[in-house]
Amino acid sequence: MNNPGQTRQHGEPKLLLGISAGIAAYKSAELTRLLVTADVAVQVVMTRSAQQFITPLTLQALSGREVRSELFDPAAEAAMGHIELARWADLIVIAPASADLMARLAHGMADDLLSTLCLASTAPLWLAPAMNQQMWQHAATQANVATLQQRQVRMLGPDSGDQACGETGPGRMQQPADIASAILAHFGAASDATNGWPGERQ
Repeated sequence: MNNPGQTRQHGEPKLLLGISAGIAAYKSAELTRLLVTADVAVQVVMTRSAQQFITPLTLQALSGREVRSELFDPAAEAAMGHIELARWADLIVIAPASADLMARLAHGMADDLLSTLCLASTAPLWLAPAMNQQMWQHAATQANVATLQQRQVRMLGPDSGDQACGETGPGRMQQPADIASAILAHFGAASDATNGWPGERQ
């Protein structure tokens, strides 16, 4: 497998894909496949709870990279693994982003690998929320969303529709194809501005 600091191919844009807990985590496999097919280097970082919904092995097979999940990883920490990941990424996208993860990011918490590298990175941060419609519309969640948006965090969705819990309303994670299109448009704009992919910047 490739190391986090290496792209699969010279010049590929580098995306750190965060996955937090939620039934929508299964969509992250398709998102990973679409991005890798489009020559984006994808490094997956999962929360521990996310692994209850989709296995790291699935995402490792699709991305071609070892999935990372532990903040205190003896093998990685010798090289300050979370700092390495934070500096490696051209863009961080968390899909799905749970209500809990967004709350922790809004309050600057760094109690796992994913939240820590978000604080340690200067890369743009995008979130694709996914949760029960009442959780999405709760005042606390909306306050956290407002806080994050004030910090230039981009929200991808959520969409409205039928939910796994049987309810209907806003809170569905955007479809992988829509998220992938937004990511590729971002990298395309960066490429046009610099006459090369972000990984080729001088």
